[in-house]
Amino acid sequence: MNESNFRPEDYAHIACYSQTGEVPFNGNEEIQIALSESGAITVQADRTPLTFVRIRWNLSLPTDALTLGDAWERSYGDLEWRHLNAAHFMPWYFLLQTQTDIYGFGVKVRPGAFVGWTADPLGVSCWLDLRNGGKGVRLNGRSLHAADLVFSKYSGISPWQAARRFCHEMCTDPIFPKTPVYGSNNWYYAYGNITEASVLEDCRLLADLTTGLANRPVMVIDDGWQVMRQENQPNYGPWNRGNEFFPSMDKIAEKMKAQGVRPGIWYRPLFLRSEIIPGGAYLRNEKWILDPSHPDVLTQVSQDVSCFRDWGFELLKHDFSTVDTTGNYGFAAHPWLCSGDWGFFDRSHTTAEILRELYRTIRRAAGDMLILGCNVAGHLAAGFQELSRTGDDTSGRRWERTRKMGINTLAFRHAQHRTFFDMDADCVGISGKIPWHFNRQWAKLIAASGSSLFLSPKPGVLSEQETAEVKELFRLAAQGKIQAEPLDWMTNPCPAIWKIAGEKVTLALYDASGDEPDFLP
Repeated sequence: MNESNFRPEDYAHIACYSQTGEVPFNGNEEIQIALSESGAITVQADRTPLTFVRIRWNLSLPTDALTLGDAWERSYGDLEWRHLNAAHFMPWYFLLQTQTDIYGFGVKVRPGAFVGWTADPLGVSCWLDLRNGGKGVRLNGRSLHAADLVFSKYSGISPWQAARRFCHEMCTDPIFPKTPVYGSNNWYYAYGNITEASVLEDCRLLADLTTGLANRPVMVIDDGWQVMRQENQPNYGPWNRGNEFFPSMDKIAEKMKAQGVRPGIWYRPLFLRSEIIPGGAYLRNEKWILDPSHPDVLTQVSQDVSCFRDWGFELLKHDFSTVDTTGNYGFAAHPWLCSGDWGFFDRSHTTAEILRELYRTIRRAAGDMLILGCNVAGHLAAGFQELSRTGDDTSGRRWERTRKMGINTLAFRHAQHRTFFDMDADCVGISGKIPWHFNRQWAKLIAASGSSLFLSPKPGVLSEQETAEVKELFRLAAQGKIQAEPLDWMTNPCPAIWKIAGEKVTLALYDASGDEPDFLP
């Protein structure tokens, strides 16, 4: 690789696009794009609604190089080291390994654009999505600070170490919980079929499993508590009161604390069935999906979050913000999250800016509550949340899904743990439907990784021996020590060989009879 021009300012070409195609901007006073020596990218336009900017660096990349990219929001069991492929699109940042060195290409967290990368034998391209939904953004003369590039080279260290260092360079102002966060979440055995009585039973079980631990666990009330929640119905708000099975949310928070656990609550900020919100505050003509660029929506979100804080909850898990804002989950991005001819109420800001402001609003309203973001764009939320769900849902019913989603995200996004935020690779669903020898390994791996261990144990399912094992796992999780590293992650998207507490461990992740695939009903 020719390193003489391995600096952000040594680009070969910049291209700018509107909805009608490439727009010439050299000598065009109406559009200005600048890339500083520090890597700051600024874009200014008076009248032209801009969509994309592409920056190219001509670099001779070895054809046997390997690359590892990230994901727009959660990963979906699809992260892995790949051979150099110009068609492979990598969100936010990527690592490139040659025979001698490791290189990092990325942007600092909380950029003003969705940023992706492609690489080929002749160089690297950075793509900035400046759109407002599916339309060009109307900057109206405003100077947009689109991103801050980060380029780094590492020698003499492993790819695992390089990934952690690079994430640290991209996020210089993370926020973390004061103590490791662990505990229970009732979703993966109850799946929304919950009551105050069932939650308090979950609390009693969790308290028993963590007896004597000074760092107390969190019990998260997941989807199912809100007033409009009914079986097989949309999980929208209002969020200011519980349903008939949760008559007093502030009192249940008190009762949870009395059981010796910290109360947590789940919430979908942009899904609200209400006649109070004006019609212009909904997105894409979709019923009840709120537009986070609308000031009334941000006011509503702030009020909701303040309500949870006033009730006495200590952790807020907010969910679905990326899909509600963009219209797509990460797995459906081709390669961008936004598609179609639609825009936000506020046409003057990029989608990234709008989503970033939503996360900022939640942070401000939360006060000293811990924030766990799920279905968030982690690169936009870092610095606004203490914890992040980095992978898609695991399962309390099928081990194949837990293995695919959980182990992949734990291995390939662990570099973000305690660099961007604390990591939640998702729960261990203990419903009795997944053999304990599989769930045990998954739980041990999470505990050894130092990330947040959340179990979903159905009361009465754990045997006496399993209960003793869970108590030990929670003891380790309460300490939060990082003691796990995948050893075969360069060749295996579901790493089975790990170094745990200094010892090599081979996991038994497969059943000889084959798994029941996740696509079955």
